[in-house]
Amino acid sequence: MEAIEELALQPCTSSLYLRPFRLSYRQNGMKKYWDFMRSHDSVSILIFNTSRQCFVVVKQFRPAVYMCEVERHHPQVFQNQDKEKFLCLEDPLPAVIGVTYELCAGIVDKPDLSLEEIACEEVLEECGYRVSVADLRRITSYRAGVGVTGSRQTLFYAEVTDQMRTSGGGGQPEEGELIEVVEIPLEESMKFAYDETFPKTMGVIFSFTWFQNNIAPKLTKK
Repeated sequence: MEAIEELALQPCTSSLYLRPFRLSYRQNGMKKYWDFMRSHDSVSILIFNTSRQCFVVVKQFRPAVYMCEVERHHPQVFQNQDKEKFLCLEDPLPAVIGVTYELCAGIVDKPDLSLEEIACEEVLEECGYRVSVADLRRITSYRAGVGVTGSRQTLFYAEVTDQMRTSGGGGQPEEGELIEVVEIPLEESMKFAYDETFPKTMGVIFSFTWFQNNIAPKLTKK
């Protein structure tokens, strides 16, 4: 996962996942402009393994996170505005600075499938557990990247057992996915959520907190 090499930064003139736009509008009599990206909506799933009392999350390299760290150390990287040139990053920073812990998730790009069906596919592909739509509990939906994309993410909860695991997960290698499945013990989950030495998404922090408020009390009673 961390064997990153031959990094080159170049302009993005077209993409299957992002489309840049500039919106002009008038608000309270003032003319305004706002640049934004259109992107796919998504689903994410908080997975709790009841056999071992642990959360199942994923770990992967995120180029956007990596480049944010690169710019922090080398501000000149993004100063080149020549769209015809490629910028090769010599002596790059360790790839580990771009690795994050996340909930199992995926984009909504299959109009013939429901959000629940897409979520089930992602759980199987990324984490190796076979769950059904009936196994999912919808937690909520929210807007992500409100200043840039405004896309909607829908969050589900699923309980699994060791018997429901049919593969090692890891995503789809043929599509370039390289995902590591990680288990976070329940008793260590809140410490993990707020430990800044483990880069993670807000979805992890929010969902772990939701679990403590809504599911954990019932486990204690049992």
